[in-house]
Amino acid sequence: VQLVESGGGSVQPGGSLKLSCAASGFTFSRNVLSWYRQVPGKERELVAAIGGTGSITTYADSVKGRFAISRDNAKNMVYLQMNSLKSEDTAVYFCQVRLAADRMYDYWGQGTQVTVFS
Repeated sequence: VQLVESGGGSVQPGGSLKLSCAASGFTFSRNVLSWYRQVPGKERELVAAIGGTGSITTYADSVKGRFAISRDNAKNMVYLQMNSLKSEDTAVYFCQVRLAADRMYDYWGQGTQVTVFS
């Protein structure tokens, strides 16, 4: 299983970024994909998740109305469009999938840094 994030960077408040996650090594269309974020000293938090067909999504209250998660099952890609960025959105963003084997396993990408500064 491999998850590779890209698209992070630095942006001013009010700006936009689009994160991408390329996935491989599992049956992509059958699994929920999620974006998490983490800042130093704090626990990793769920930002958004999307079901296998893309019809069901969920968002953290802090990003509702500003962020949009989407996926392309033909390309094994999941995206996070981030608009109206705020300084508190600064974090490392991770792509995640949970797969079932003998138990549940969480797989993570390496993360991509998003910095919102004025």
